[in-house]
Amino acid sequence: MSLAHTAAEYMLSDALLPDRRGSRLQGLRLELPLDRMIKFITVGFPLLLMSLAFAQEFSSGPPIRCFSPSNFSARQAAYVDSSCWDSLVHHQHDELGQHHMKSLWPHKALPYSLLALAVAMYLPVLLWQYAAAPALSSDLLFIISELDKSYNRSIRLVQHMLKIQQKSSDPHVFWDELEKARKERYFEFPLLERYLACKQRSHSLVATYLLRNSLLLLFTSAIYLYLGHFHLDVFFQEEFSCSVKTGLLSDETHMPQLITCRLTSLSVLQIVSLSSITIYTLLVPVIIYNLTRLCRWDKRLLSIYEMLPAFDLLSRKMLGCPINDLNVILLFLRANISELISFSWLSVLCALKDTTTQKHNIDTVVDFMTLLAGLEPSKPKHLTHQVCDENP
Repeated sequence: MSLAHTAAEYMLSDALLPDRRGSRLQGLRLELPLDRMIKFITVGFPLLLMSLAFAQEFSSGPPIRCFSPSNFSARQAAYVDSSCWDSLVHHQHDELGQHHMKSLWPHKALPYSLLALAVAMYLPVLLWQYAAAPALSSDLLFIISELDKSYNRSIRLVQHMLKIQQKSSDPHVFWDELEKARKERYFEFPLLERYLACKQRSHSLVATYLLRNSLLLLFTSAIYLYLGHFHLDVFFQEEFSCSVKTGLLSDETHMPQLITCRLTSLSVLQIVSLSSITIYTLLVPVIIYNLTRLCRWDKRLLSIYEMLPAFDLLSRKMLGCPINDLNVILLFLRANISELISFSWLSVLCALKDTTTQKHNIDTVVDFMTLLAGLEPSKPKHLTHQVCDENP
């Protein structure tokens, strides 16, 4: 065996990908990076604000402070504070002397509304985890495994071709067999391509993904309605008039009709309202961008894997409307690109293919590795001329 053939064997052996079936695909990302960021913000931010509200209550004491008459004892003043906080109703009279009442319940419901918001924002995450993640996981495991196996099959095929070329005594027979194999498409393994083509006709993953982001937009709209309808009405009201002449105290003549109280927790409600509007307004473009990614193909990823035999979704123009499961799978393949060991090798081969002077002869990784191994991508010209001379 010549040194050139030995070097080619070593080069092809190094190009083979290691088999890591046991521990390889345990860290699959079943959420896109933007989806994970949206989840942490939409769920974690209300919980953070809820902690702020409870911390303010524990550190600053009662959320209201009522200005009881000076002749009230400490116990009576505490009763007034407790009674006004329980009712949390503002009493006022208009210019005509009519009595009106306005509830200030958003102050009392603030921590629990934040908790309900966090739970509501987590529902789209649960929908994705239980309705789409299991099927997506199996799809990614199969596709990633088949992409790497297809690359390895191409390298082993070149190794086999090199061994046959070494053992062949007649070069004409070798090249005739090789050209026949290419003509009959023996080198192609169409299982993966057909599987991906079937995914173009499936819409379960994309429907779940659209529903997840639509629910986020719906809940965000509900936040705007809630803040605008309830919080805006009490946003600037720091003081209110409370009536404690109810029940057993309704007939007490020494009790004033109304007692003025001040909401010490107003600043917390204002911070929560403004920060919630700001954060969720900034998230709306991100969610919309997530949806727009389904309207275009990741052709760079597909173009790199076009070097594999029978993976010509782009060249055959097999890609139609991008709103299908295949596009979702491609997005998650891009997110799990570290699990695709063949991607780095094929990226290098694509870059070398674009710079080679004989790129018109190179279509697949088999052609390129054949050239690197010292074999011609096609039948040498001197053998062609020799056949023509023998058969004038």
